[in-house]
Amino acid sequence: MKIGLFSPKQVGDTAHHNDMKTALITGASSGIGWATALLLSKQGFRLVICGRRQNKLQALSEALETPHQILTFDVRKRQEVFDAIERLEAPFNTIDLLVNNAGNAHGLDPAHEASLDDWEAMIDGNVKGLLYVTKALLPQMIARKNGQIINVGSIAGKEAYPKGNVYCASKAAVDRFTEGLRLDCNPFGIRVGAIHPGLVATEFSEVRFKGDQPRAASVYAKLQALTAADVAQAIAYMVAAPAHVTIADLTILPTDQASAYVVNRNT
Repeated sequence: MKIGLFSPKQVGDTAHHNDMKTALITGASSGIGWATALLLSKQGFRLVICGRRQNKLQALSEALETPHQILTFDVRKRQEVFDAIERLEAPFNTIDLLVNNAGNAHGLDPAHEASLDDWEAMIDGNVKGLLYVTKALLPQMIARKNGQIINVGSIAGKEAYPKGNVYCASKAAVDRFTEGLRLDCNPFGIRVGAIHPGLVATEFSEVRFKGDQPRAASVYAKLQALTAADVAQAIAYMVAAPAHVTIADLTILPTDQASAYVVNRNT
């Protein structure tokens, strides 16, 4: 686990930095997390960008417009998560917004042929990793009676599709945990919601198919998929809602997609 600080040139010396809200984004080294970090920075958020790939986070750092800090850790490793978050120093240790974005799909096989390693990787990353980060940050939000948590789920959490088995189950767990968390946080004024994207053209399928780029590309063939920036805009919409408004559950699909497995490929 590594902690990186922002560059002085990115901080400046302006008083308004004291009024900034701080967002912590997991899985910020690519895709939806990267796009969300860029957009929230443009909107004036101080950021804590988290991921496993230091070089990717450093590249993101160069593009950000507001003060930020890099945390390099694996959400699947409980102690790394808690150690990293405990070592945050002011003003980055007061998190106003948590975007639980880290997670992956591994494999696309019927249950009787699927790899147990793939199953465990999805449960560890998509479920346990999200729980670890939430648990590490939740006490401070409870103590302040203020904060917002947005979990990035998937249309796969709303309806299963063939060969999706454990990936769909892991995202269904995110959906149900989000609901339970919102109930628990209700007395403390903390906003809790989830966003469930359909097909988004990112590294997602390349990771799922273990680097098989032609197979990954076929997932998005003959349709106009969502971009990471589309999802980031929707997350920003959830964040920008007035304090008395919670966008609890938001599903976002490309127009060419009607459900988890109904897709118009005639574009």
